[in-house]
Amino acid sequence: MKIRIGELAQRTRCEVVTIRYYEKEGLLPAPARSSGNFRLYGDAHIERLQFIRHCRSLDMTLSEVRALLGLRDNPTQDCGEVNALLDNHIQEVEVRMEALSQLKTHLFALREKCSGARPVETCGILQGLAECSCHSVANMP
Repeated sequence: MKIRIGELAQRTRCEVVTIRYYEKEGLLPAPARSSGNFRLYGDAHIERLQFIRHCRSLDMTLSEVRALLGLRDNPTQDCGEVNALLDNHIQEVEVRMEALSQLKTHLFALREKCSGARPVETCGILQGLAECSCHSVANMP
């Protein structure tokens, strides 16, 4: 079965521009071309693109996806590297979760500075945002 890029996009719920980007980045192998120079994709492309999309849905970076694809393309290798990659990703998620928890606490503290309707010039939230030096630009990602 050979399908064109639009159908591949529909089947995988992936934007055409993203498919082309993954090809450019070497995550998807170059497809065959029709006599009219249209890209023609097969089942292997569909399956690989679904794998990539699943990894991305787990917030894996393209570098992590590339590493997993490389390991997957060598099925006789030991999967220790896969475990290590996933362990590292889990640790990164935990760090982000802690940062988000701190962000939530800060937002709740700001929200408590203003209750009810009042003129904007006396809004405790806006004053808190203007005064807060503990979350400076240097701390932003």
